[in-house]
Amino acid sequence: MPATSLRQGCSPKPIFCSLLQAGQRFQGIQNSWKLVKDLDYWTVHVEIQDYIPEKGYICGTMEAIDVPRFDYPVITFWEGQIVDNIHYGFRTGCWEATEEDDLRHWSQFSAFRALERVFEIDRARQVALHPLEYVFMRWKERYFVNVPHNCGLTIAGFYYVCMNRITGETQGYYFDPDSLPFQKLQLSPCCLRGQGFTCPWYAFQ
Repeated sequence: MPATSLRQGCSPKPIFCSLLQAGQRFQGIQNSWKLVKDLDYWTVHVEIQDYIPEKGYICGTMEAIDVPRFDYPVITFWEGQIVDNIHYGFRTGCWEATEEDDLRHWSQFSAFRALERVFEIDRARQVALHPLEYVFMRWKERYFVNVPHNCGLTIAGFYYVCMNRITGETQGYYFDPDSLPFQKLQLSPCCLRGQGFTCPWYAFQ
């Protein structure tokens, strides 16, 4: 991690990342912390629908395939907070997450380890995050798109997310006090053959 990543006292800036533009797609899997059997994971597709770095805002859809008990994909719409130390910091302050929950989940990411000490002494808000190679976010699913709310699935929790802004490799950990802890989300950006990453402009209606 570069030395500039932990500079304090400079003005925070919005976090820009071309891989978060509307239309960018990711694919991967979600699984429980400890796999017990093959059914403990399912395929996930994510599409970014809107990205407003000046507001620390992002949103998109998440499509889960092969979810147990469902013979068709389950799609949700989510909204996200970009941790930029302007609009949002590492402390969640909502969705039933305590500071202990925050530290426990952020610490799962190796990119956060250099920030752990300043988090513990409550100085993380002073750190300039825009020079970092990684983007930290929270994704909160808001509603089901194609199944009723009483379908037996829960979206009460949210994801702690860390994305490498160079490669697009993304990891997330789901937090919900009433769900299995440390369900892991692993995503890679989709790209067009010979054309790099996909970045068409598309807004969720």
